[in-house]
Amino acid sequence: MITNYFLIFAIALVVAIIATPLSITLAKRWGAIDYPGGRRIHLQPIPRLGGLAIYTAFWLAVILIQGWDRQYWGLFLGSSLIFLVGIWDDIRGMRPLLKLLWQSLAAVILLFFDFGISFGSLPLFAEISTLGIYGVYVGAFLTVFWVVGLVNTVNISDGLDGLAAGICFGAALLLFWSAYRTGQVSSAALTLALAGATLGFLFFNFHPAKVFMGDSGSMFLGYVIGGISIMGLLKTATVLGLVFPLLVLGMPLTDMVFAIIRRKWKGHSIAKADRGHLHHRLLDAGLSQRRAVFLLYAMSACFGLAAVLLAQDHWLEGVLLLLAELLLLLYIFLRRLLWYNFFGRHLSMTGKRDK
Repeated sequence: MITNYFLIFAIALVVAIIATPLSITLAKRWGAIDYPGGRRIHLQPIPRLGGLAIYTAFWLAVILIQGWDRQYWGLFLGSSLIFLVGIWDDIRGMRPLLKLLWQSLAAVILLFFDFGISFGSLPLFAEISTLGIYGVYVGAFLTVFWVVGLVNTVNISDGLDGLAAGICFGAALLLFWSAYRTGQVSSAALTLALAGATLGFLFFNFHPAKVFMGDSGSMFLGYVIGGISIMGLLKTATVLGLVFPLLVLGMPLTDMVFAIIRRKWKGHSIAKADRGHLHHRLLDAGLSQRRAVFLLYAMSACFGLAAVLLAQDHWLEGVLLLLAELLLLLYIFLRRLLWYNFFGRHLSMTGKRDK
């Protein structure tokens, strides 16, 4: 079994290293290029079809090593659909609402392959199972919401060279640890395939990036992580099985929550892109791309460590680490507002505010 784990990781890694330069060539041929300007940070055109390499590496490794069951087919069909939607968006562009509808449809596919969240055996949630058919509807809704939420969580983190790929690599390793310790062979193999694919791509995506993963890559990664986490939830039947993936992706998830709050507070659509994300704020504070990415890696690792501590019943240490992390994030998000309020009042009192 250990040999299979090593092989699936190694195959995904090697295929991603080989396929990523090919994806760059195809991106240039098909016009999938991310040009500078607006809220973009890069200064020269960058191909954005790296998701093709990640998708190919992941599924080729799984096909060659793993025996397939019903859930594998569901994950394959749904992830292929969302990958194709991402390809279209990378090349032609797509309206946010239409993209959300396709994401939801891809998530619905999982329901036909035994991916629905069931709360009957979960502590604290068993009462939902008494709702009968309505409980099934609740589980189906939460399954779709879960997957679409993780798709957009990863998508929103893809703002700096190597950021989304590095976070997903770390998330895949943590999910492997969780699956392996609970005897989930299929989930463990899938997470290692994902880890190999993201690491191979990261060689070309780290600053200065030669290629971006695009929506085809970020949405695919979020979808697969969402699907794998549901597979684990169905087999562990614990509340932590529900929370663990959220903690592993705690940093980009917090960024997304603040983005929604920020945009609604300003009266904007939640789909309206802005320059208020966590990585933007770190760059505006004077950090280079590399330093900002490494800091965000460290923050993401702290969320992962908290998840591991909670999984091993070290509740006090895990909760304290989460609180410290959330306070740091809150400071970073509110720093500009606090500085503006302090200096704004000071300048208005001294009559030095710009006209």
